[in-house]
Amino acid sequence: MKIKEIKTKSALTKSNLPEVDYCLNPYIGCAHGCIYCYARFMRRFTGHNKDVCGQFVDVKVNIAELLKKELTKNPKLGAILLGSVTDAYQPVEKKYGITKAILEVLVHYQYPLSILTKSDLVLRDIDILTRISNCEVGLTITPLDKKYSKVIEPLAVSPDRRLEALSRLHKAGIKTYAFIGPVLPGITDLTEMLARLAGNVDFVMIESLNQRFGDWDNFIKTISSAFPDFLASYQKGFSKQYWDEVEQTARRLCEQNKIELKGFYRH
Repeated sequence: MKIKEIKTKSALTKSNLPEVDYCLNPYIGCAHGCIYCYARFMRRFTGHNKDVCGQFVDVKVNIAELLKKELTKNPKLGAILLGSVTDAYQPVEKKYGITKAILEVLVHYQYPLSILTKSDLVLRDIDILTRISNCEVGLTITPLDKKYSKVIEPLAVSPDRRLEALSRLHKAGIKTYAFIGPVLPGITDLTEMLARLAGNVDFVMIESLNQRFGDWDNFIKTISSAFPDFLASYQKGFSKQYWDEVEQTARRLCEQNKIELKGFYRH
């Protein structure tokens, strides 16, 4: 793993995502190595075109200090998403504590805050998160079965640990959600997933697989090697009708499990 300390020129970036005004990314790159990661496109903007995704992380060592200055100048800022093109709680966070330092700044301003991660390290910061009045924490869960997750998300914590983190956050009074995405046909089990999320999340968001993303060739190679029985269907692709049926199933399962489906996003 190639880890480099850098100084960034700004902390906040304006967001084009719905429901948030700004994004905040403590790191560049991510160590989880998820084969479906869409944030790989960021390499061409950050000078990492020759680096292998999942094998480099740049640590923005001055971002908390910059954030404090930016918030002082703009006290009427809007909603913030922490971790839009990186994971704020990936393994290097244990050493550097950049995300924790950011939260210690944000707690003084009380902006609406949303966090999306794949790590139960977020539990470390429950004491700070409970002091932010409008805060929600989401965990991404794609496969539940470890035989899939070890291939699909090789360096992320297990799905069981993510489910447990959601439960503990929810019990602590923090608004929680699951981001089920991308849905991987044959791999993502929505029936079991939503049954296990019941009572532990306030809502879910679900995303279809993007068959046009930049590293599709590598994705197909991984499927071919690890799960050859699925290869033909992935090579053929999935129609609008297929995703219509998945969405209908998701809505039915959410209703059965009394979970709000906040959005079903398609590509």
